[in-house]
Amino acid sequence: MSKVKYYYDPDTLSYRKIEPKKSKRYRNVFLFLAAAALFGFLGLTVLLNTNLVNTPKELSLEREVQNYELQYEILNKKMDQMEQVLANIEDRDNNIYRLYFEANPIPEEQRKAGFGGVNRYKSLEGYNNSEMIVNTTKRLDIIQKQMVIQSKSLDEITLLAEEKEKLLAAIPAIQPVRNEDLTRMASGFGWRTDPFLKTRKKHWGMDFTAPRGTPIFASGDGKISRADNNSSGYGKHIRIEHGHGYMSLYAHLSKYNVTPGQKVKRGDLIGFVGNTGRSEAPHLHYEVWKDGERINPINFYYGSLSPEEFESMLKFATQENQSLD
Repeated sequence: MSKVKYYYDPDTLSYRKIEPKKSKRYRNVFLFLAAAALFGFLGLTVLLNTNLVNTPKELSLEREVQNYELQYEILNKKMDQMEQVLANIEDRDNNIYRLYFEANPIPEEQRKAGFGGVNRYKSLEGYNNSEMIVNTTKRLDIIQKQMVIQSKSLDEITLLAEEKEKLLAAIPAIQPVRNEDLTRMASGFGWRTDPFLKTRKKHWGMDFTAPRGTPIFASGDGKISRADNNSSGYGKHIRIEHGHGYMSLYAHLSKYNVTPGQKVKRGDLIGFVGNTGRSEAPHLHYEVWKDGERINPINFYYGSLSPEEFESMLKFATQENQSLD
């Protein structure tokens, strides 16, 4: 309630009420309202530019930002786990897989290399959390690159494994006549006495004595290149091209069980023991060729003989006796 002011009137010897002018009253009201508006505006400006008071939209945005930060933190923890798993795969790739298949390991700097040149992350800069976003994006890009390199490496290992598998299947690795069917291992690879000329002569294979008609088996996967008696001294014989430079020859057969051009697997029945060609008695003359050169077949029986059987065969094969062809 506004105060009432009085003044003393000497003429009437009394106090009279002071009546304010309307213009002054209006001016006072205007000044009050102007001051109130200015103060309100300044106060609102200060509040809007501080964290003391937030609008519902700002609160919603703040919660959204906090959620994003939490998600980025979770993402980085997941990337830590991914990097550990990937590092383990890379270690096995270099030190086991690539080593086994005789492939050069992938250098660490190639696996871990970043991205040089232009700034790939310029569009992510200039924000409150730019550093976190840029670092996370960089890590994701590097992990992606490492995964691409590892994927290509495993593709290469798969091809090498397939080639290795084909090579292992192609190598003439088993004895062409079963042990239970053998009469004896008659002669080995090396210098032997010729049964007809009675002179010392190089024997280019191994002779397995067995009854006529004894089954003969392919010693490795391959393709029949010849099954005929058109080669001097061999009589009826079979040649298998195994690939990778390997060829095996089976001579003095009585009968064929394959035809030229036919594909065979290791252990397939290909023919039967005989006494055709330049032969003194029923037996199989067996040769192994590598890159056009005849080599000792005894080095290839790891697929069918026990250590004791191999040791016994080695003993007979190294004796310089008389061959059967």
